[in-house]
Order: sequence, then C-alpha cells, then structure tokens
Amino acid sequence: MAPADHPPAAEPAGRPCRRLRRSSFRRTTLRAAALLVAVGLGLAACSTGPAGPAASGPAATGTAGAAFPVTIKHVFGETTLKAQPQRVATISWVNDDVALALGVVPAGVPKNEWGGNAQGSTPWKDAALKNLGAGFGTAKAPAQYSEADGINFTEIAKLNPDVILGAYSGLTEEDYKKLSEIAPVVAQPEIAYGTSWQDSTAIIGKALGKEPEAARLVADTERTIREKVAQYPQLAGKTFIYGNLEPAKSDGINVYTANDNRPRFLSSIGMKLAPVVADNTAGSKEFFIPWSAEKANELGADVFVTWVPDAKTAASITSDPLLGQIPAVKSGALVADSDNTLTLSISASSPLSLPWALDTFLPKLADAADKAAAAS
Repeated sequence: MAPADHPPAAEPAGRPCRRLRRSSFRRTTLRAAALLVAVGLGLAACSTGPAGPAASGPAATGTAGAAFPVTIKHVFGETTLKAQPQRVATISWVNDDVALALGVVPAGVPKNEWGGNAQGSTPWKDAALKNLGAGFGTAKAPAQYSEADGINFTEIAKLNPDVILGAYSGLTEEDYKKLSEIAPVVAQPEIAYGTSWQDSTAIIGKALGKEPEAARLVADTERTIREKVAQYPQLAGKTFIYGNLEPAKSDGINVYTANDNRPRFLSSIGMKLAPVVADNTAGSKEFFIPWSAEKANELGADVFVTWVPDAKTAASITSDPLLGQIPAVKSGALVADSDNTLTLSISASSPLSLPWALDTFLPKLADAADKAAAAS
C-alpha cells in the first residue's frame, strides 16, 4: 500500500502517509485499518448518476453511453470497457472522490481508516454523498470495506462490479491480475500513488463515460484554487520542502519528490520545490526519498511542511538538536500539521478534498511564508 508514509503510500487504503510518515505511519495505518476505518455498511448499493431527482444511473447523462467501448492505457497495459459501467467499485483513495464528484455513487468504497471520521468517511465525501441522496446510513449508500491488510478482494467480488477504479493507487501486477478476475480494472497510469488529481479525474471520467464532465470538473476546481491562492500573494516564488519529521524516530527524515501530490500541489499554487530536493531526486520514480537527520541543515527552503501526530511533536522538532537545524525550522517557517483529515485532503488530493482544505491550509502556508520573509 503505501511506501513511505503517504497517507500514505503503497497505500492500499491505508497509507497516505508514507506517504505521511514511514514507520510510525505505517504502523498506525495498517494496525488501525490503514488509513481507512469506519462502519461497514451493506452490499446493496448501486451506482447512481448525477445529482438530481431524475438521475438513476451513469447513463442518466444522456449521450455518455455513446462513447463506449473505451480503452484506457495504464502501467500494466490497457483495459477496454465495452459498455458504460453501472456498478463501480474503488480502491485506495481519490478514486471514490472523483466518481462522486462526477455524480456517480460507487457500489463500494474503502473506509477512510486514517484521517477519516467515525463512519470511515471524510467531510467532503459525506457532503457529496448527501447531495446525491446516498449518505452513509441510507439505502443508496456505498458499501464500505477495510483495506487495512491490503486490497479487499473478497468484499469487492461480492459487489459484482462492472469496473474497479484504481487510477490513483499503488497496484502491483499481482493485485491487478487478481482484481481483473473480478472485473475490468483501471490501474494507475505509471507511478504508484503518483497520479495527479487532474489525471485521475480525466481517466475516471473516461471510464465512466463522463469525459466532458471530467474536463469541466478539473477546470472548475483549478479556478477555485486560483481564486483562493490569489488572496495570499506572499506564497508566490517561495521555495518549499514537503516531508516528514518526527523526533525520537530512527528513520530520520522523509522528503517527498515532485512525483507526489503534496509537492505537486504546492508547485501548482506558485511555490517552488527546493533545489536540494529537485537536484537529489532528478529522474526518480519514487514519491519520497529518505534523508539523514545528520544532514538536516542542508534542507534549505523558505518553508518546510510536515505531518505530525500532535502539537507536542511540533514543539519537539524545533528543540531537536538535528531537526532544529533545518533552515525553515530555525526561521519559524515550519508548517506542522497535526490534523489527520487536513493532511489526507492534501496527500490524497481530489476535486472534492482540495476545495475543502484551502481555507485552512493556505493561511498556514502564508503565515510560514511571512516568517520566512521576515527572517531573510
């Protein structure tokens, strides 16, 4: 599932964090059902179409069905969908968000066991489901399954899906082959957990027969981001490192590369990936690299962003004899986020999660940028 802590990574449902944090995160997500935890609901949910009383299935968009068959290329080859899917199952994060944003309620989705709420969901997912008349606890709600121990082949098979969406995932070839015995699979196009939210949206839009809707969704979301970011001009041009810091851990520092959606998001809003990261990850296909704490002083950047388990950890980073030497930490330009849901919204970013996160995350970044400017 998740490679280093992504909120993991390889993250089968449970790792946005190593994508968040490698060791501690991996233990937390896997043991707690890996980033996805909550109340499992029944298996009697069907896909529905766009929001509105007349929508009853994906084909409710009218001309969408004319696009089929469609062939989608991915890291394991290509998948052909002969007809517009009526029952959709998803794995990992992001994929269910995109389907919901396009007006399709999956038959089954993973629980958000890391960063989720009491029902294994997120605020943005709950809002989308409610708008589609399929909130958890209702007859049209998706079934939920745990991915704490990896892909839940058994529960997915019970849903009898027409397609399994994993455009954003860390599927292995073995996983892909097993899932393909259940239904056609839309796997990640290339790098595990490296699919941008824009590409995930375009791929899933094609799979669901909603390419025009997907294009509009990307454009609308990007416009929302631009409008919000315009309120914080101090972010433009500031260099950043997005990583994972935790004192008292032996695995040092994890630094996310340009392949990861976290740095990708900061770059998209006008900030610049620190040269030390760009130079040391050129050509890499990994979403993070380990960095020795003994070389923490070399991690030069205006702003450093990290996930932390609690406020105490944020304070201990500043006082740590090694981590405290990171230039952004010394200048006070450290963004230490202890809100797992907020971290998930950026780590596993989607057209639903990003608009939800902006009003909270951008002010944190702007404050750090101001401190960096004052210290220079």
